[in-house]
Amino acid sequence: EQYEEQYEGQEQEEEQEEEGESASYHHISELTAHGIASNDTTKLAEAGYCTVESIAHATIRKLQDVKGISEGKAEKLRALAQRIIPCGFVTAAAEMQRQQDIITITTGSTALDELLQGGIETGSLTEIFGEFRTGKTQLCHTLCVTCQLPTEQGGGEGKAMYIDTEGCFRPKNLVAIANRFGVNEEQVGRCGVGNRGGVGCTALSRPTSLRHPSTRIPCPSVR
Repeated sequence: EQYEEQYEGQEQEEEQEEEGESASYHHISELTAHGIASNDTTKLAEAGYCTVESIAHATIRKLQDVKGISEGKAEKLRALAQRIIPCGFVTAAAEMQRQQDIITITTGSTALDELLQGGIETGSLTEIFGEFRTGKTQLCHTLCVTCQLPTEQGGGEGKAMYIDTEGCFRPKNLVAIANRFGVNEEQVGRCGVGNRGGVGCTALSRPTSLRHPSTRIPCPSVR
């Protein structure tokens, strides 16, 4: 009971912290405050355009594929979205600062870290692909732990969300990896597995933007 009360108290603190942080995206419903009809935003959401960012980066032709969105309306939507979302050029100094803020998270494998020039980069999407039983899932389990390590140990001092679509998440593996890196088991083991396959570790660490180049990692024999 004491542990449950402590956990619930920490959950409330984390929720308050998250509420204080600014969202890294704008929900499509925000367009209604700029004169866009709610039925149009609903149609866009149903078609997969759930954020203002997705509208800003879509082509006019693609937006016209949504039922009820004419060419004129598509142009208006994209122009409005691009006013809300900065889509212009940035200075070299600003880009240099962004790159300086990028850190790499260790994969737990020295050889793979060297191949990736330090590990998995933050601020971008990384795709891991390979044949069955080549270590893809194990690598994801490892990153759930290493992302919480101090930066001097190759971590990101952050948290992770694990979305399991195939029923491959193994909490006992997470605990074993935590022991390997000397991380408190309770810290990384508070994961809830829902009946929809969602697994949430201590919190969510998300890419700052989906527009940065992604990395694709083949996994021939990662263990």
